Amino acid sequence: MMQGLNDVNAIYGIDQIKIAPSMQDLMVEYDATRLKPSEVESALLRCGIPIIAAVAAPNPV
Repeated sequence: MMQGLNDVNAIYGIDQIKIAPSMQDLMVEYDATRLKPSEVESALLRCGIPIIAAVAAPNPV
């Protein structure tokens, strides 16, 4: 899975990936002017990272 994370992190438009201490959850920050949520999900799946549920983070004010 670590290689998959490295592969996703190398995608243009992916800004940051954070792994929860439980190693069960990821937070992916990306540039929404370059990628759509569906493209981020597809990239994760292509790199072998399973998606159970995608949750959008609230927009910062």
